[in-house]
Amino acid sequence: MLRYIPTFLATLVVATQLSVPMAQAAASDYNLVLVETTCPFGDGAVLELRLIDTRTNAPVEGAVIFATRLDMEPDSMETMTSTVVALPGEEPGLYRFSADLTMDGNWRFSVAAKVQGEPETVQAQIVLEVLP
Repeated sequence: MLRYIPTFLATLVVATQLSVPMAQAAASDYNLVLVETTCPFGDGAVLELRLIDTRTNAPVEGAVIFATRLDMEPDSMETMTSTVVALPGEEPGLYRFSADLTMDGNWRFSVAAKVQGEPETVQAQIVLEVLP
C-alpha cells in the first residue's frame, strides 16, 4: 500500500494543476483606436488602427483583424458603405487599411480583432470624419 502513495500524490498534483484556470485578459483589456480620426475625401484613403494592451499601454502585434465594415451610420446612411482592404503593417501593433471615402461626413469603422491566446474578441466602432 505504501508503494502507491508517491504515484497517487503525483496524480493528484497533475490533476490539480489541470483544473486551475489560467489567468487570461478580457476583451476590455485591449483598445482599438484610429491614429487619425479625420481624413480627406477621396479614393485610396489609408486608415491606421492601433491595438493597445491597456494594462501595459503596449502595442499588440500578431492579432487577426476581421469583420471590418465602413459605413455612414453616424449620418443616418448605414447603407452607404466602402470596401475595406487590409494593407501591410509598418510597425508592431499598427494595422493599416485602404478605403475609398466617396462622400464627406461621418463614417463608422467597425472592426473586430482576435488577440493570440485570448478567448474573447476585441471589438470597436470608431467614428471617422471625412473632410471635403
